Amino acid sequence: MTTLTPVLTDTWDKDRSWRLATYERAGGYAGLKKALTMDPAALVQTVKDSGLRGRGGAGFPTGMKWGFLPPPDGGPRYLVVNADESEPGTCKDIPLMLASPQHLIEGVAITSFAIGCDHAFIYVRGEVLHVYRRLLNAVEEAYKAGYLGKNIQGSGFDLDVTVHAGAGAYICGEETALLDSLEGLRGQPRLKPPFPAVAGLYARPTVVNNVESIASVPAIVANGADWFSSMGTEKSQGHGLFSLSGHVTRPGQYEAPLGITLRELLDLAGGVRAGHELKFWTPGGSSTPIFTQEHLDVPLDYESVGAAGSMLGTRALQIFDETVCVVRAATRWTDFYAHESCGKCTPCREGTYWLKQVLHRIEDGAGQDGDLELLVDLCDNILGRAFCALGDGAVSPITSSVELFRDEYQAHIDSHGCPFDPSASALFPYTPKTRTPGTLAGAGAGGH
Repeated sequence: MTTLTPVLTDTWDKDRSWRLATYERAGGYAGLKKALTMDPAALVQTVKDSGLRGRGGAGFPTGMKWGFLPPPDGGPRYLVVNADESEPGTCKDIPLMLASPQHLIEGVAITSFAIGCDHAFIYVRGEVLHVYRRLLNAVEEAYKAGYLGKNIQGSGFDLDVTVHAGAGAYICGEETALLDSLEGLRGQPRLKPPFPAVAGLYARPTVVNNVESIASVPAIVANGADWFSSMGTEKSQGHGLFSLSGHVTRPGQYEAPLGITLRELLDLAGGVRAGHELKFWTPGGSSTPIFTQEHLDVPLDYESVGAAGSMLGTRALQIFDETVCVVRAATRWTDFYAHESCGKCTPCREGTYWLKQVLHRIEDGAGQDGDLELLVDLCDNILGRAFCALGDGAVSPITSSVELFRDEYQAHIDSHGCPFDPSASALFPYTPKTRTPGTLAGAGAGGH
């Protein structure tokens, strides 16, 4: 499989691709016009039949999620788009909103009609100010063209869309923490049940979907469920954005059917940078267990990646060549998770703190015999015990890297520092660090 499927990316190379006129010339809003002539229940069934699974990482069937909403009771129900993309390596939703925001807005309109929502929210990271402004302008264009607002396209359907800028917290990518943040509360995960479908935003039935999931809906409605399900694999159907970054010749977004392999994607991207070879990579962002060259031919679908010991996640393929120290990479990722832990639960709050301390001790040359066993034990006490998935994500790169590169960790301990040539890595530049032998390294400790 070497064929790309430009659906969400079909207008990215057009002049002023973010404009409504550009989107309409490419057939934009045909899906909404068709949807408004259909029964909402038929729309939900179409998405179910297509096999679209959530593109935010969990892979839960999108149509099934919509179907969990209780019967209408006369009160409001909401659609919330999770655009709080912030995991290291994950970089598909922000380019999509920047290059073609109307894909998302049309998807919001169709989804809202299908679930009986008259007020939808797009929760975007406040740091990406350029994306926030572009979304605001795109929503304004859609209002003026009659695709949002009152009596949309003469159908009698009303919809308002609010673009909300978050204040910058990785935990707000968790759907219930996002809802609390949207309500003006501190962003922390809620206890479930009740699930958002029953009591979500303002304690009303709510659907929370990822940007790419919602943006995929217009083409499904316009072209039919069979068209979408004809791509991908039997259980992981359709197309998706694969984000290649790191030591690859041509990094970027590659839209392809699910089930494509990294070997095929690397062929399309010009391979690993010249003169180097692949050492390890992430199949779905930094929160997924890492892979090596042995996994180049694993089909990138939910089932195959899971069977190989990792998760497809957000299809954020970070490529690392032989110049990168795996211990340093795991340490950098752990610094992030320890910083972003909301502190609500003990396993994550305390566990990520101590993971960080032990990793920095190993990285800075003060590692001790038994530290690897301590790391694994800490991970075991976090995995499955945290309030939300942040704890599980934090331990994934550590446990997998210790399993695959235990000798490299041990070499750090035996040689009292990193055995790698620090000048060789462009991703992790060398920063000298003074330390007191035998002590735990403090926050902000350097490495390569």
